[in-house]
Amino acid sequence: MVWFAVFALLLSMAGLGRASLVDFSEKLLAFVESRWGKTATPRLAVWQRLVRDNKSAIAGGRADATGLQQVNGFFNQVPYFTDTKHWGVEDYWATPVEMLGSFGGDCEDYSIAKYLSLKDIGIPISKLRITYVRAVKLGESHMVLAYYPTPDAEPLILDNLISDIRPASQRTDLDPVYGFNDDDLWVTGAAASKGGASNVRLWRDLLDRLAKEQKM
Repeated sequence: MVWFAVFALLLSMAGLGRASLVDFSEKLLAFVESRWGKTATPRLAVWQRLVRDNKSAIAGGRADATGLQQVNGFFNQVPYFTDTKHWGVEDYWATPVEMLGSFGGDCEDYSIAKYLSLKDIGIPISKLRITYVRAVKLGESHMVLAYYPTPDAEPLILDNLISDIRPASQRTDLDPVYGFNDDDLWVTGAAASKGGASNVRLWRDLLDRLAKEQKM
């Protein structure tokens, strides 16, 4: 994890373009199959159906709950690997396509994939925060996705460590440190700050790869 990055984090996820993340081109699917094999593209197809079905549900006025459960459960099926073991580097933030194609990820990848998927479905980003926490029992830093039904509500926590979504008050094993979404950054105990810098390597690289995937 790169703890210093939060204070200079690029929060311009909204600049990924208007196309849905699951509008896969034939070129992208061919690339995924060539890199990770024929079993990779069916995983993308399941993700595509998941997003599109829930997008229709949200557009039809149904609540967010089903989308939260399905997105959380879907990505939690992906095996956990450290970045060192999976990518051969100390820290790597994978796109959802990379995570599903390679069929592996770590806590940042789960949280980012859930965030981007729920955003694509149509859940307002004001309800979502990618959140760094201290996992008390593990004694290490960790990332989860927090969902706020209303601005002042207790958040629900989407986490790869457990299968069910629980209110934050029931996750006494997690100590929040900071959270962010497209627009804002929150440090525990402080007011939200707007915007962010544009020179954070890990996030810039992620955005670049997302843009390239969408252009294939």
